[in-house]
Formats: sequence, structure tokens, C-alpha cells
Amino acid sequence: MSIDPRTPVIVGVGQSINRPAADGLVEPVDLMAASLAAAAEDAGPGRRLLESLDLLTGVASFVWHPVDPAALVAQRLGISPRSTQLTATGGSYPSKLVAQASRMILAGEAEVVAFTGAEAMASRSAGRKLDDHTPWASQDPAEVSAPSLFGEDVLPFTDLEMARGITAPVSIYPLFENAMRAARGWDLAEHHRVMGDLSASFAAVAASNPFAWIREAKGPDEITIPSESNRMISEPYTKLMTANIAVDQGAAIILCSFERAQAMGISTDRLVFPWAHTQGEDRMFISERPELHRSVALEAIGPRVLELAGIGIDDVRHVDLYSCFPIAVQMGAAALGLALDDPTRPLTQTGGLTFGGGPGNNYVTHSLAATAEVLRANPGEIGLVSGLSYFATSHAIGIYSTTPPPQSFRHEDLQEQIDRHPIEVVDPELTGPVTVETYTIAHDREAGPVAATFAVRSPQGTRGWATMARADELAAIAGTELIGRTGDLVPDGTLHLG
Repeated sequence: MSIDPRTPVIVGVGQSINRPAADGLVEPVDLMAASLAAAAEDAGPGRRLLESLDLLTGVASFVWHPVDPAALVAQRLGISPRSTQLTATGGSYPSKLVAQASRMILAGEAEVVAFTGAEAMASRSAGRKLDDHTPWASQDPAEVSAPSLFGEDVLPFTDLEMARGITAPVSIYPLFENAMRAARGWDLAEHHRVMGDLSASFAAVAASNPFAWIREAKGPDEITIPSESNRMISEPYTKLMTANIAVDQGAAIILCSFERAQAMGISTDRLVFPWAHTQGEDRMFISERPELHRSVALEAIGPRVLELAGIGIDDVRHVDLYSCFPIAVQMGAAALGLALDDPTRPLTQTGGLTFGGGPGNNYVTHSLAATAEVLRANPGEIGLVSGLSYFATSHAIGIYSTTPPPQSFRHEDLQEQIDRHPIEVVDPELTGPVTVETYTIAHDREAGPVAATFAVRSPQGTRGWATMARADELAAIAGTELIGRTGDLVPDGTLHLG
């Protein structure tokens, strides 16, 4: 078939991993530069490809904040991209960067585009234990111009949510997870089986991934049952069901036009074509979402990306769903019509953010790289990669194949459609009799259960937020089913269960 010369194509992928105990300490810039260099070599032309970059984007780090990380990477590699860019915070940005690059290439605004990101929290932690205070690479803001910002940083919680302590992923995703249990009609034992089997399937993939952080297959009980090495974090999640950010991992992707790939002599067996991409956001504040187990954004963009690609979900052979917590995978699978327990089509290519590793905003760059590799090994098959930001808030999904798309790359932002869904009204002054809608109980390593958070409903259906902190009350309810329990919400926000 004839291929439009402007067709965007992924030509190079690179990943890097460092284990401080064996390999010494690194900085994010080390991992970013190594990954980008590896992606250029993966494509074939190597340095020649890097020297032709029109745009290099740095994926924002959680703990390293130079003015322009992409410029530091370029300096480390001795190259001069025409422009640099920095993403805002969010795990969906690598997917959106592929869409941005594809649209730029199609429009003739760029020929070669790359992005790279990394975290080095394992090295930072090891350095502190070794009393190594060597500063990471930095820039003088007075001497370095800020790059363009891709995306927008936001404050993702309301005053009431902050007052009730509902501000961390590890205290919010369990609310979604327990709400899913109620929606599906599972009891606690059945719910644990679902989470355990799903997580174990991810661990099995990580065991064969050379770039995974935990390369040890684990059984469902090892994952769901608390132990000395796998403590309860926030019910129902143990440590092995949460994103693992204490890693040293980097990854990079390089795209160019099909015409430039041919001109640079890049072998056709390296080419992975983006077919379609969709994105959209759920309500920023979780209080405003009528059903906490659902993502209406995913339910909009999932079917639509398949329509744009001209395929059905059964045509997709390789999948990587964002997996910061089990509920994120369940939401994505529900929106796309994917089974959680299909051994022929696991829902990760890396092992997920627990076992594969969760390097902050850059995880999806790893899942894109891993998916590209498996597609190259299986020419003609189709892959799907999803990403999300904040609290299952901002979503993006892409479709990829080594076969050129049946029509030009297609992209849609479905926000207008998503925003037609109703907004939940929350009463910050709600008191009196209420029923538990969902909940979680946070645990301390030594003290056990230390705090509970509840979404509650009044007899009229109004939502409110409640907490509980008394040790004797927490000890009595830990590990039990609380959804549907009734109680009294007092003015200071404390819930007294009946």
C-alpha cells in the first residue's frame, strides 16, 4: 500500500533501569539521557537521529525540578534540539505526547520529535542512608529560559476534601475500589480474589520483563494478605497493590515522519504506527462524581478510540492499562469490554506500576516502549495503551501497530461529550443520619488502623464526607464490610457508626 510521507511513526524506544545496591547511585538526568540514547540506537541512525530533533520534551519528575530538564538531557548528550518542552504533572502525558507529536508531524510542523522522563527515588533513598548529599543536576533560573509547558498543573481537591484528609492517591483510590465491590455485589472474600488474581497476573508479566523493578512472580495470597513485608496500607490495599515509586527507571520515545524514516535508512521492522488516540477528563474533584466506581471519561474515550481506528476490542491483541492500583485496571477494562482474567491477553506489557515499576509521570513511556517491542515481534498485530492522571481523572488511550493505519492518524478530545454528565452536589455542612457509600481505613506500620475516611449519603441522597480516628472504634471495624452501614455524622465531620 502507498503510505503518506507525512504519516507519523514511532522509530525508537529506549528504557533504562538502575539498582543502587548493585549499580551505584544515579540522577534522573542520567536515566533520561541513557534512555534517549538507547532509543536512537534502537531506531538505527543513533546520534544522527538525535541531532535532527525538532522538539525534545521532558516528562515532569516528582522530586527533581530543574527549569528545563530536556535542556539538561540535551546538554548531557551534546545535542541541540530546535525547541524543548516540559509536561505538567500527570501520568497520561506520555500518551498525549505521542498524539501531539503525531499531529505536528502530519501538519508538517516537525520531522523528528522525542520525549523522555525518569525517576530516581531509589537512588535518593539509598543516598540518604549513605549520608550522600551530592546535589542532582540543576539550572540557574536567572540563566535558563523556561520551556513551553505541555498541559496544566491544577489543585485536584476541594476545601472539604482537604479538611477531611482526602488528598493522596493511596487514600482516594481505595474509595473507588470499595465502591466497585459494592457495585459488583462482591463480598470481601470474592473481592480479594479478584484483586489477587489480577495483581498476580501482572506480577507474572513483570517476571519476564528485563526492565521491571520486581522480577518475582507472586501468588494472589502473597499480594492480598498482609505480612511483615507486605503491610496493609489503606484498606483494601496492601503494599503490593499500590504503585511502586521508589525506583530508578527511565524511558524515551522517538517519532518522525515516514518520509524522514525512509531518508534516514530506518529499517521498516522498527516502525510502529500510531493509529488513533482519544482523551478526556472526569470531574476534577472526586466529590462531584456521582458514582465513584466509574469513569465516564473512560467509558467515552475507550469505545471511541476503537471506532477511530476502525477496529473492535477483539482485534486488539496486546494491552497495557494504567495500573497504579487495581481499581484503575478494572475501570479501564470495564470501559473497553476487556476481561480481567483472560490468560491469552494480559492487561499489562510491563508488569504494571507495582511490579514493573511506577516511575511517577513517566510510566506510560515504559508501557509504550514495551508495547512497541511486542508489536515488532508480532508484525501486524494491534496494541492499546492507556494512561491516567491524578485520581483516575485525566485519561488518554492510543492504538498502535506495525501496519500503517487504514487512514491517517486520528485524534479526538471528547471533553464536551463527557461534560454533559451530571455533577454531584456535596453538602459540606451535612450532619445527622447517614449511610456509608464507600470508605477506606488507613494503617500505620506499627500502630495498625489509624484513620478512616467515608463517603456518606443522607436519607435524601446528599453526599458528605466523614472521618473516624478513635483507636477503639477503628480496631472494631478494620477488615469488615462497612458499605451500607448507618451512623450519625456530627458537625466536626466525625462519623459514629450505629
